[in-house]
Amino acid sequence: MQLAQINIAKAIAPLDSPAMAGFTGRIDEINQLADIHDGFVWRLKDDSGDALSISVFDDPTIVINMSVWRDLESFKQFVYYSAHLELLKGKRNWFTPLKQAHFAMWWVEDGTIPSLEEAKAKLKRLTALGASAEAFDFRSPHGPDGQPVLS
Repeated sequence: MQLAQINIAKAIAPLDSPAMAGFTGRIDEINQLADIHDGFVWRLKDDSGDALSISVFDDPTIVINMSVWRDLESFKQFVYYSAHLELLKGKRNWFTPLKQAHFAMWWVEDGTIPSLEEAKAKLKRLTALGASAEAFDFRSPHGPDGQPVLS
């Protein structure tokens, strides 16, 4: 099994505005870092190499990131122990809080690329029911066996 994740955020301004430059100016760097990170399998991207132009919600200010990783630990290492953490710490500078879950993880069969509809459903499930083996976050992770992972 491999770990899939979706992360959405609502931009405070159009992506090409100066207010978003601190975020958009580092997208290529962070995506390239993900691509070579141990455990990385796949990420959603368009012809330009990122997912910023991919609109999957009615609100055009919502940006999406979706990827697949070998396991929970390799993804956690990328998120919290690489340059990615700098963007994570600055997210309030570029994004407004959402009332729904903005991040979800779930397990997929090896070699499976999750669909956008599946990913959106995972966010809805996490919002409505909380963490479970079907959709979880870093606060309440579950292993590929469906059992909660103890920290």
